[in-house]
Amino acid sequence: MKQKTRIFITMVLCLCLLWGGNAPVKAAQNGLTALTFDADYYYNAYPDLQAALGHDYNTLYNHYLNFGLAEGRSGSAEFNCLVYRNNYPDLQAAYGDDYRAYCIHYENYGKAEGRSAAGDGMALTTSSEAPASTLLGTYSTTYNPDISRAVNVSLASSRINGVVIEPGEGFSFNHTILPRTAANGYVEANMIVNKKYVLGTGGGICQVSSTLYAAMLTAGLPATERHPHSLSVGYIPDGMDATISGNALDLQFTNIFDTPIQIQATADQGTLTVSIYKL
Repeated sequence: MKQKTRIFITMVLCLCLLWGGNAPVKAAQNGLTALTFDADYYYNAYPDLQAALGHDYNTLYNHYLNFGLAEGRSGSAEFNCLVYRNNYPDLQAAYGDDYRAYCIHYENYGKAEGRSAAGDGMALTTSSEAPASTLLGTYSTTYNPDISRAVNVSLASSRINGVVIEPGEGFSFNHTILPRTAANGYVEANMIVNKKYVLGTGGGICQVSSTLYAAMLTAGLPATERHPHSLSVGYIPDGMDATISGNALDLQFTNIFDTPIQIQATADQGTLTVSIYKL
């Protein structure tokens, strides 16, 4: 009887240890640790999420996985997925746009290897011969690559990609992407006019200007001209959009830094990313 009692007590203790061992780290249960996702940091860093999501761990974590990673939001004070991706071509070749894979790599290998993933980390420019430059801000949005507006998103992003703005120099989105005409390569797609969606040549370019504006916000680069849409748009939170209309409405800013800055933009397989670097 004593032997059976000892066996029973041992089994109970083992079960308690196993139960307790699974509970403490929420992120580990879901695949990530606090190295790449800190709910308190994520909540406090992004005021637009506070009203929309509240301070609930699971809600914030799911937003980070489904949207935040691709949008260029930092999951913790030391980890920004897009910075990590941009810093290391070997990881880009291995993982492409599998953002969660970058998190896992950083947790398992990158941190121990001394790799940089913070928002002010060093990132490579588009030219392999150019020196490294400092990432000031970045933002990503998603779009449907199979509809006509994708042509305009890709074209407008290609026209701002690589643009360098000298200290004190101004930038005009309208001027840079050229008039929205068929001759300049733009096609018809839905756009917002007077609180309605209508077909128009160049529909979709406002996603590029809005993504650029969001990158400006993360870079601490104020706009000298910016206008919100008359309707909410699904690809970016309210207050982070920037509409463009002919020559009447533009997105403009002045380089407030003491060194040149460069815009880098890519539109690939449904993800638009705009980044601003200090050269």
